[in-house]
Formats: sequence, structure tokens, C-alpha cells
Amino acid sequence: MEFITQRLSGVIECIPTKFHDERGFFYESYNQTRFAANGIPEDFVQDNYSFSTKGVLRGLHFQHNPNGQGKLVRVMTGKALDVVVDLRKDSPTFGQHEKFVLDADKGNMLYVPIGFAHGFIALEETIFVYKCTNFWNKEAESGIRWNDPQLGIEWGVENPIVSDKDQILPDFDPNYPIF
Repeated sequence: MEFITQRLSGVIECIPTKFHDERGFFYESYNQTRFAANGIPEDFVQDNYSFSTKGVLRGLHFQHNPNGQGKLVRVMTGKALDVVVDLRKDSPTFGQHEKFVLDADKGNMLYVPIGFAHGFIALEETIFVYKCTNFWNKEAESGIRWNDPQLGIEWGVENPIVSDKDQILPDFDPNYPIF
């Protein structure tokens, strides 16, 4: 597996080695020892799964501390444009975002540490799965509006399908200490 550190400190793209033969393919998607040796020493406690039709946008979500969640995200089928926003007040990249295409054929994953908002848009029918370092906590749940003008995220889809709940998330406020 290849581990690629990204511009936003702590974010790591993980690309598995796939072994193909006439039957199909095999790859190891997670190995705690290998991940820890490459900067992801987390204990994951919860797995989540969602199905989205093309054009569905989910996010930008996070949980406030002490219930913050690190996530290891990937798609099982389809493709998604994945977006992370740095919410760590003391980070030199605070308020900046980075985008990644997660592709089931490639098998790539993204590690998103605590302190980031996360969202994705399904570029085709997609099953999205992710491991979390902390349990979901309703009281800690929060987010930022997907089309916040200050963040200026280009999602690449003109009229995404966004839940009512995500449509009313607040805008990014750089004066509000999140992490």
C-alpha cells in the first residue's frame, strides 16, 4: 500500500496494491500495523455505510470535541469527489480545503483526522464507507454549509441533491473556535 501525505497536514491518501488474476482481484484495505507505521495510529470504533445516487452531496460534517472523529473514507462502488476543510484554529492551513476523487476501481482511501469538516458528492451511483475513531454523538454533531461563499468549494455539479438538514448548516466562521 502507498501512503501519500497531502497539503493539509494530517490528511493521507492510501492507495492499496491490487492483485489481479482471471478470477478478479484482491487487496488488503486495512492493516492496523501498516497504517500506524505510516502516520495513522488510530483505533477505529465504528464503521458507516451510505448509498448515494449520482449528484447527491453529503456534508460538510464534523463533531465537536471531545467527540471529534477521525475518518478513513473510501467508496466500495462508484466514484465520489471528497472534500475536507481544515478547522484547526492553530493550523497554517486553517479554513482551507482540499479535494480528492475516490474511485472504487482504484481502491484509494483518505484518512481525515479530527479537526476537519468532511463531505462528498457522488459522481455516479456510489456506496461510501468509512471507519470512525469515535462514536457518533448527536449533541456533538455539526457542520458547515456545502456552498459557503467564503470557502468557495467547486463541487463540479450544478444542482446537487442536498438534504434539508445540510442546506441549513451555518456558514464558516473563522472567529468561532471549532478545534
